[in-house]
Amino acid sequence: MTSSVPSGPREPSEFQGRRVTVAGLGVSGVPAAKVLHGLGAAVTVVNDGDDERARAQAAELEALGITVRLGDGDTLPEFTELIVTAPGWKPDKPLFHAAEKAGVPVWGDVELAWRLRGPDAPPWLAVTGTNGKTTTVQMLASILRAAGLRTAAVGNIGVSLLDVVLDEERYGELDVLAVELSSYQLHWAPSLRAHSAAVLNLAPDHLDWHGSMEAYAADKGRVYEGNRVACVYNVADRATEDLVREADVEEGCRAIGFTLGTPGPSQLGVVDGILVDRAFVENRQKNAQELAEVSDVNPPAPHNIANALAAAALARAFGVPPQAVRDGLRAFTPDAHRIAHVADVDGVAYVDDSKATNTHATEASLAAYESIVWIAGGLAKGATFDELVAKSAKRLRGAVLIGADRALIRDALARHAPEVPVVDLDRTDTGAMLQAVQEAQRLAQPGDTVLLAPACASMDMFANYNRRGDAFAQAVRELGA
Repeated sequence: MTSSVPSGPREPSEFQGRRVTVAGLGVSGVPAAKVLHGLGAAVTVVNDGDDERARAQAAELEALGITVRLGDGDTLPEFTELIVTAPGWKPDKPLFHAAEKAGVPVWGDVELAWRLRGPDAPPWLAVTGTNGKTTTVQMLASILRAAGLRTAAVGNIGVSLLDVVLDEERYGELDVLAVELSSYQLHWAPSLRAHSAAVLNLAPDHLDWHGSMEAYAADKGRVYEGNRVACVYNVADRATEDLVREADVEEGCRAIGFTLGTPGPSQLGVVDGILVDRAFVENRQKNAQELAEVSDVNPPAPHNIANALAAAALARAFGVPPQAVRDGLRAFTPDAHRIAHVADVDGVAYVDDSKATNTHATEASLAAYESIVWIAGGLAKGATFDELVAKSAKRLRGAVLIGADRALIRDALARHAPEVPVVDLDRTDTGAMLQAVQEAQRLAQPGDTVLLAPACASMDMFANYNRRGDAFAQAVRELGA
């Protein structure tokens, strides 16, 4: 890791009279347009869609004096000096090619929030990775609060950084922010410089957006740029450590690993059911500090213990005492549909991990149980399932497949787990979930776990993964009744 000095934040006054194009309406574009207009910029919003929702948002902005152009998000407005884009807009859009040719910089809403923070702004502890971001950020916030610190969990978790940064009364009272960042957000945040940051894991995801695994990893690695205290990586995922080695950080910033095994110096890990710290202690070559017990982590599945260790590492980098790590983990309650125990019926446990929407998350979920009837399927998003099935085959009692791309999982099971009985439900309506649970009950034996871990997106059958998880839980309740 080499050192550099990050540039400081720019003053809001720089936007006075500046011609700024906001790319995209929605949850980030509308507030960005309002913020920039309030700072004196001449704002034009461009948007691909021209539907009823877009027209309503456009009317709201036009009432403020903001120009909105619907149905054409590809053409660069004349005299544009800066583009602020919604994070989901792909880098290969013609708008951005035109901006590059014209020498116009492109920022995301996270970049804008970073540049607008005041001189006394609280530092950011940032988390990214393919899976586990939200849970880790929530754990981190719980630990920080247990230490008596004023904090907020913000960013990709659903709380706009722009809203927080511009709420001077609230923002000024905070000691530190726990920030979840997606690869999209990081791609458009070139000057972000966190106090400390973690990349939890890396697995193929959103490759249609980034173009390649290398580009995806590079955008994740941006979270380490300019870190001041700690770059936290996953010892079991060499790619995350490689990103630390490539990062340009401040002098004295340390690489801190987390592992489910016995930690070495400058690592956090697990010893005899205890989470321990060998990074933020005196004489770390010989000493370790007990932080919490594995049983303090809810739920104590392996991948969730890894999340807890990453959160603990960031908190310890910020100076949080050991007891606060334990108290914060004990106080933490995970969001719904994340390896959530629904009920036990006739000696069989039913677990909802509808949030496992890709193979990496599903592999971690399957690894948490010994004998599983697996409910899987949905929209594969270009994923393949051979590696997942090969690694998990010995744990499978049976499989029930639903959704548009279930054949991909069925074929992988036939190749790598031919002895596992498979029920292939040829339907994609929402009522299929009740039948899936009933079929899983038929395959399961006492002591088994029926696990909804789809490895796929939900939109072929459900509005989102929450609705899918709710349908599973309702079906289980009907079994119990």
